[in-house]
Amino acid sequence: MRKKIAVIGSGFSGLSAAAYASKEGHEVHLFEKNNEVGGRARHFKTGNGYTFDMGPSWYWMPDIIEAFFNDFGKKASDFYTLVPLDPQFEMVFSDGTMNIPQSYQEMKDLFEKTEAGAGKKLDEFMEDAQYKYEVGMKDFVNKPCHSWFEFMSPKIAKSAFKLDLLTNFQRFVRKYFAHPKLIMLMEFPVIFLGAAPKDIPALYSLMNYGGYKLGTWYPMGGFSKIIGAMKEVAEDHGTRFHVNADVQQINVKNRCASSLTVNQEEIDFDVVIASSDYHHTESKLLPQEYRNYTEEYWEKRVFAPSCLIYYLGIKGKIPNLKHHTLFFENDLELHTEEIYKDKKWPTKPLFYACCPSKTDPSVAPENCENIFLLMPVAPGIEDTEEIRERYFMQMISRLEKHTGTTDLLLKIDYKKSYCVKDFQGDYNAYKGNAYGLANTLSQTAVLKPSLKNKKITNLFYTGQLTVPGPGVPPSIISGKIAANEATKTN
Repeated sequence: MRKKIAVIGSGFSGLSAAAYASKEGHEVHLFEKNNEVGGRARHFKTGNGYTFDMGPSWYWMPDIIEAFFNDFGKKASDFYTLVPLDPQFEMVFSDGTMNIPQSYQEMKDLFEKTEAGAGKKLDEFMEDAQYKYEVGMKDFVNKPCHSWFEFMSPKIAKSAFKLDLLTNFQRFVRKYFAHPKLIMLMEFPVIFLGAAPKDIPALYSLMNYGGYKLGTWYPMGGFSKIIGAMKEVAEDHGTRFHVNADVQQINVKNRCASSLTVNQEEIDFDVVIASSDYHHTESKLLPQEYRNYTEEYWEKRVFAPSCLIYYLGIKGKIPNLKHHTLFFENDLELHTEEIYKDKKWPTKPLFYACCPSKTDPSVAPENCENIFLLMPVAPGIEDTEEIRERYFMQMISRLEKHTGTTDLLLKIDYKKSYCVKDFQGDYNAYKGNAYGLANTLSQTAVLKPSLKNKKITNLFYTGQLTVPGPGVPPSIISGKIAANEATKTN
């Protein structure tokens, strides 16, 4: 039966859900509170010629993104040009730098040069990680996670031991490597999963395979090209988009979500899929008696970081800077402890710089650079302009030291900051988190917030606070799962 379906929010999960639900022949309306679609992956243009991606900047797991387009008879290349980055990224340490090559053989050579025997160990690590990737990203994460019985298939049951769900990532990495630089390199990908490596299951070595082995890529024109492509796919199948459309309430009758109040207007629907922040959806859009979780529940969850971001336009070219650069001169464990345990601004922060103009001249005026600085911070901490500026000066100083420049402040052509308060204001993000819930063992699969409202028969949730978790590919998968579940309802 053809249903009228509402999707709230237009991040990757919302776009995915809308596209899949439309493909099944349903009438789909997507509502976005901001003036353009994309959620955290929005972009903006300045009056003086810069184009900034506001959120995601690492194109990993290209096969998962490709699979989305394949489901609609398309290819990513129908919409944008994907280029490999070589080096994939650069890591800056206190005693030098390390460039991570695009070629896997060259990566093995680098590991061997850094630590005797590490080249062979990298093969062993990646063989194990590939198995986890193929089982985890193709079978494990595609479940709606209503019950553990979903994981009782012979393949998953047989794989349970090899998935290393009960081994922590920190210990797992040290089985293979001893050199501090290699350890930091292998632990880096899990930082944005929302916990210290010692608290993340070793299952997530699959990210090392999905990144380092499958390569780091860049969509020419920026991540907004992916958003535009997904929007086009959804529109081609009939999705209707409504921007500047603030959903104020989900109206419930007889345990069914009967309508939405949007910009003070009530609109009837048969099914609702909320890609909006899960906590916001429950605490602000639903009466208390229909919520899955209490405020105490959310207070006890372990959240991934928020972040301090600076969008910078720089006059002139900056030497010795790669597309992706990780500034890891300080202690990774200290920074993660201050994010996840102490929940305070870091004393010796790590940070990341993205300079897409090194690859893509369209994102900055001629002979200028487009730079995105990002420092992970604890969600819910005090956020003032004074604090932001203090850390900005630290990051600029370290960027100058690395690139051998001394006048970056004088060359700033555009500057905008973004932090905890902005994530709260623009995305209704709980405590201003940027990356959803931490992928700890106690918050994996069925232990994540439920994809389905337990008290309303036709309300579903999607995105980084539910299954399978944070990140661009998982969010796309989350939208597909939610659409499949929503379109099965009577």
